[in-house]
Formats: sequence, C-alpha cells, structure tokens
Amino acid sequence: KHLAGSVAGLAESPSMSGSSAATAGEALRQLKSRLPSRPAGVFTIPVFTSEFCHLFAEELNHFNDSAMPKARPNSMNNYGFLLEELGFYPGLLNPLLENFIRPIAAVLYPDYGGATLDHQRAFVVRYQEDEDVDLAYHYDDSEVTLNVNLGVDFEGGEVLFGAMKDAPQQDHHLRHAHHHIMGCGILHRGHHMHEAAPLEGGLRLNLIMWCRSRTVRQAKCPTCGKAS
Repeated sequence: KHLAGSVAGLAESPSMSGSSAATAGEALRQLKSRLPSRPAGVFTIPVFTSEFCHLFAEELNHFNDSAMPKARPNSMNNYGFLLEELGFYPGLLNPLLENFIRPIAAVLYPDYGGATLDHQRAFVVRYQEDEDVDLAYHYDDSEVTLNVNLGVDFEGGEVLFGAMKDAPQQDHHLRHAHHHIMGCGILHRGHHMHEAAPLEGGLRLNLIMWCRSRTVRQAKCPTCGKAS
C-alpha cells in the first residue's frame, strides 16, 4: 500500500509479466515510452507514496536519536543508516527488489544482469549543513542502483550524471542533472558515474539500493571487470 501506483503498474503490466506474446523489444519500447530518461539509461520512477516517505523519515529519526550502534552507510558517506540493521529487508526491500525492481530492470538493463538481480546492499544517506553536503564523482558497487528521495525539506543536492565508468576521459566532462522528488526513484546502471551537487540548505534523505546479481559477479569482478 506504500508503493506509488506507477511502479506497481509497470512491474505488473502484461508485457513485463510475460503473460502476453509481446517480444522483449516491444516490452522495452513500451516501458521506455512510460518512463522519463535523460541521459540514456537513467530513468525516473515513482516508488513510494509521500505518506510512506514521512513515516520512513520519522522512523529513521527515532533510530538516530537512540543509543543503538550505527555503522556508516558506505565508504564515501559519513552520515546515514544501514537498513539491514533496522530490519527493513524481509518485509520491504527484498520484496521491492524481487517483485518490482528486477522485472523492470530485466527489460531496461538486459546486458547488465537486470533479470538476475538477487541481492542488495541498501542504506539511507543523510545530507545537511555541518555534515555531508555533497558527494564526489563515483560509480556504485552494483549492477543496478535505485536512488529514492525521502525528503525532507532541502534545496540543491541534485544528482549529476556523467559517462559510464569505462568511457573515454573526454566523455566525463558533461553532466546531466536529476532533481530529487519525494517518493521518486532514479534507476540507473551501477557503473554510470555520477556525483551529488552541494546541498544549499535543509535536510535531504535518500534511500539507496545497490542491486546485485550473483550470476554477473561470479562471471567477472564487479570492480575491475576481469573474468573470475
């Protein structure tokens, strides 16, 4: 009930579920026609209702105020939460991956393990004055990433996309900005390099899901790309 209708409808449409005779090419065409994409391979999808975002942010605030130990979300962000520590995998994030992200990624990213996504690392990053306010140009340790804005009240902090990790150096100078919308997710390939523009004020929370495929990772190293 906390999912936005759009993401549920996309994953359950006949061409996605395989209940029709639509070809993979037709399914891709239909899906791309319903999803904004700029640059190529970066899509915006409504994921959560605003009510859920407020509830989630409130729960994170309670956890932050508690005396429970808290680990850094990743090696680049200093402030945030590992969602496995809060018990959000079984009832929320695993079903989100299996029932919604994987069917969509199977169509959008067939060459990047979209159909075989089977595990994840999920965390929330927090940006505000006197903490993290931006993030350097980088790629993710994922096959596919979903980045959902949870609010709360902020200015700036756009995600700026460059080129794929292995692209020629000259391709990395251009940036495409994605503005955050509460409840909406930015879906992209993990090796599509990006950065977070400086926060200009307020508090920004984003839920990040690094969606991974054991099939892909058994075939090649996710960092260097060499065959295993």
